[in-house]
Amino acid sequence: MPTDTAPPDVRARRWTALALICAAQFMLILDVTVVNVALPALAADLALDRTALTWVVTTYTLCFGGLMLLGGRLADALGARRVLLAGLALFTTASLLCGLAPNATVLLSGRAAQGIGAALLSPAALALVTTLFHGPERARAIGAWAAVGGTGSAVGVLLGGALTSGPGWPWIFYVNVPTGLALLAVLPRLLPRNAPAGPAGRLDVPGALLVTSATGTLVYGLVRAGDSGWTAPATLLPLLGSIALYAGFAAAERRTRAPLMDPRLLTRRPVVAGSLLMLVATALLISFFFLGSMRLQHVHGLDAFRTGLLFLPVALTTAIGAHLGSRLVTTAGPRACTTGGMALAAAGCLPLAFLAPTADPWTTLLPALATAALGLGAVLVTATTTALGLVPPHEAGLASGIVNTFHELGGAIGVALASTLALGTTPPAPTGFTTAFTACALAAAATALTAPLLIPRGRPRATGGAHGTH
Repeated sequence: MPTDTAPPDVRARRWTALALICAAQFMLILDVTVVNVALPALAADLALDRTALTWVVTTYTLCFGGLMLLGGRLADALGARRVLLAGLALFTTASLLCGLAPNATVLLSGRAAQGIGAALLSPAALALVTTLFHGPERARAIGAWAAVGGTGSAVGVLLGGALTSGPGWPWIFYVNVPTGLALLAVLPRLLPRNAPAGPAGRLDVPGALLVTSATGTLVYGLVRAGDSGWTAPATLLPLLGSIALYAGFAAAERRTRAPLMDPRLLTRRPVVAGSLLMLVATALLISFFFLGSMRLQHVHGLDAFRTGLLFLPVALTTAIGAHLGSRLVTTAGPRACTTGGMALAAAGCLPLAFLAPTADPWTTLLPALATAALGLGAVLVTATTTALGLVPPHEAGLASGIVNTFHELGGAIGVALASTLALGTTPPAPTGFTTAFTACALAAAATALTAPLLIPRGRPRATGGAHGTH
């Protein structure tokens, strides 16, 4: 972690710096879901098919998650301030490119560049938060940081609906440009010129490329299944290739002197449990935003604004679930909290597996997703506290990096599966949404049943490393 070299004037303005750093992080989280409501408009204007629409969502989370650990290493090697500003500049430029995109190729290239910028910015930003704050103040600062993650995804759906129905879909990307430029103008004067944590050493670029390629190949195979079928060579070859690439990543991490992901951490049961929970919970939650948005617009004919508005209760229950989860995980324990949260998610999805997809969304889809989101909000908190609160403090930073990586990759994998199950026919059949929600209910129920076996006994302790990224 970078050393504390903040001069007195910088420390005096540390809360202002925190607010601006959180604003930058908010943009990154917002862009995970802001495109969901705009997908039908994007498809109409740029002639995007189902596969391209899926990649609009997953390309960003794939690059964000796959390269985040490398971004954390770069922040240590080059200095967090420098890496944050570089990531912010890249993200802002890429947002402009996305808004101007005339076709799928330019749009997907812009989304990839946004993801790379986010992977640089996010871990560097958290490193600066931990540099600027100490003692009880650090806990409050990290709490504010965590709250950004809890609200950004939900606000993204609301903002996406308002902008798409108003000035048009390009503005879901243009809105980042003035914000990014303002932050680039002000942040250099507020951030400490922190020295690198140590010698640059070797950066595990091959490891970052391998894990990103492996997940990208997996997502490609899952998306192809909707067009070619699960047993077709076009589906099986990418899925088998992703397994080979993951195996290559594991082998590379064992051989390198400075591994991106320390293989020994993956022998820690709390880290494995927390990472898998994060993967499943994020996959389900982001899938709900994707499926709900597409169903409301394709099946029920709602416009983008009304679609975004309908997700407001879902946003609120997610935040309430996270708040309750942060309290229950230390009193009832992570096993009970995870089991209860996933059971609630399964119960929420269950009506959507049996009711006709054309039923009134206000009395079926909305309460179902709100109930499921309440449970998943608690599980997201439990996943982080399990991984960080049950491992030695000196491993908390590395463990949190793994958990945050699984958070972003879970979103990419979840949307790929949801797209294949719900939108695999042309035009999309309403029954496809029933199939997708049935799969979500089964996944949540299976996780609820296995949680007591997966999560170790014990209560997590408070840790200052929560939501760390490297």
